Amino acid sequence: MRAIAMRTAVTLCLAAALAAAAGAPSSAGPSSPAAPVVQPQAVPVLVDCLWHTDVRPGDFTLACGDGNSRLTSLKWSQWGTETATAEGVNMLNDCKPYCAAGTFRSYPVVVRLSDPKPWKKHPGTRHYTRITLSYPDSRPDIYGPTVTYPLWD
Repeated sequence: MRAIAMRTAVTLCLAAALAAAAGAPSSAGPSSPAAPVVQPQAVPVLVDCLWHTDVRPGDFTLACGDGNSRLTSLKWSQWGTETATAEGVNMLNDCKPYCAAGTFRSYPVVVRLSDPKPWKKHPGTRHYTRITLSYPDSRPDIYGPTVTYPLWD
């Protein structure tokens, strides 16, 4: 009988100690409602032909199949949550008389990335889905002063 009384007393003491600890105010003062946690907006990435992600790449291939158009010497002035802007050079094969025998020509270009969306391959990663090229000086005969392309998903 004595053992049962002792176990009951110990159990009650433990329960009282736990209840007191749970209800005791902290030394920091009265509690206030928790502030909402704001997750920083992830900066979008640029996805290349091999499905690698990059931020502020120095070069970027536009024509994945044959490499006949690529951006080089990219200098990024801005890389934000909605757009990114760079100046560089568009190296473009003129494919004359045909692409294998063509000549790469260089055109100064302003690059603008936009329209970030979740990447289908990794939905937790946002990537730019649109690229706009503006040619401030000379440009390929077949292009207007500005061209916009969708980027792969």
